[in-house]
Amino acid sequence: MILVSSCLAGLKVRYDGTDCLDHKISQLIKAKKAMPVCPELLGGFSTPREPAEIVGGDGGDVLDGKAKVIGKSGEDVTDQYLKGARITLKKVMEANAKVVVLKENSPSCGSTMIYNGEFSGTKIAGNGVTAALLLRNGVQVLSEEQFLNHVDDII
Repeated sequence: MILVSSCLAGLKVRYDGTDCLDHKISQLIKAKKAMPVCPELLGGFSTPREPAEIVGGDGGDVLDGKAKVIGKSGEDVTDQYLKGARITLKKVMEANAKVVVLKENSPSCGSTMIYNGEFSGTKIAGNGVTAALLLRNGVQVLSEEQFLNHVDDII
């Protein structure tokens, strides 16, 4: 079983109420080889919601209490991101998933790149909160680009 970000499966769960449908991932869902998960919804957010970025580091720093996830209006939403990450990890373990495909650039799901915390559209190298927690627990995390480049090797 593969877990994938719900937005990649075509569910309109992104902060702005849109999706990032990837047809290969959608086919895996239909074939029951993949299961969608949205850490932000699991953390208690609704759709749409205010955009948020990690301020002061990346997801690993959030896990260590050295950085926070802040909404564009300045609200500290770190606790919801941590909750969503923990529930996602639990779902990964329950599904015995070996690979998790997460949406790049997200403060939850970014696996190589995230926004820099200034709401300027600038990206930096780093992991989102969920990606960092999964990696710390030995789960293979791929961005959608990485997955699509190796989809035939993985499934």
